[in-house]
Amino acid sequence: MTSITTKDGVQIFYKDWGTKSAQPIVFHHGWPLSSDDWDNQMLHFVGKGFRVIAHDRRGHGRSSQVSDGHDMDHYAADVAALVEHLDLRNAIHIGHSTGGGEATRYVARHGKGRVAKLVIIGAVPPLMLKTAANPGGLPIEAFDNLRNQLAANRSQFYLDFSGGPFYGYNRPGAEPSQAIIQNWWRQGMMGSAKAHHDGIKAFSETDFSEDLKSIAVPTLVLHGDDDQIVPIADSALLSAKLLKNSTLKIYEKLPHGMCTTHADIINAEILSFIKA
Repeated sequence: MTSITTKDGVQIFYKDWGTKSAQPIVFHHGWPLSSDDWDNQMLHFVGKGFRVIAHDRRGHGRSSQVSDGHDMDHYAADVAALVEHLDLRNAIHIGHSTGGGEATRYVARHGKGRVAKLVIIGAVPPLMLKTAANPGGLPIEAFDNLRNQLAANRSQFYLDFSGGPFYGYNRPGAEPSQAIIQNWWRQGMMGSAKAHHDGIKAFSETDFSEDLKSIAVPTLVLHGDDDQIVPIADSALLSAKLLKNSTLKIYEKLPHGMCTTHADIINAEILSFIKA
């Protein structure tokens, strides 16, 4: 199994496909999943001649189930360790949901001289939690509810989450894919309940406003307007304004998990952006 060990002793599993001299694309997965969530994109882009890399975040997938460090600073530092180990340069970083926050913090804090472009999809920045300064955010009770469901019956919670709002399968006329639901559940259950529980605070309470303001590389912001997990009004619309060089694309009626349900659309959009 391919992995690196961070300075604090955490083993981070990663995949690295394609010609080593090709332009690298680094994929950052969402909560509570793993690098497997990018299977479609990795196969697509390695087929287009890119080098594709994806890791399992600490406590997720095949990486170490450590007790601590489940916060955005550690997540970004783990990515930096992997990037330095592989000596990736001129890289495109693509993050979905929580991975969009991780990618944003990585590019802002560690990416100087190594990053060509950034893509954030259904991403949590700038801040999900409702505060005095962020009145459009979600109340803390919404995230407490996620923590409570996870602690009570994580397996059932993950089936309900993937079988309902994540992919928009709770919408009238939707046709749920049991294979997609089961694959989401499989990825989630591979990881650590502690990491996932702590990760809710990381993705909901981290303020990425200053990170976004500091990023100068071209950034593509993709979001579905029927995203029930990360509401668009308080995420993509605000992030696009804070970024120096952003392109915002909104998809009508598409769900949070649109990288899976509408991979052909998202892949084409990303490829067009990379080649521009």
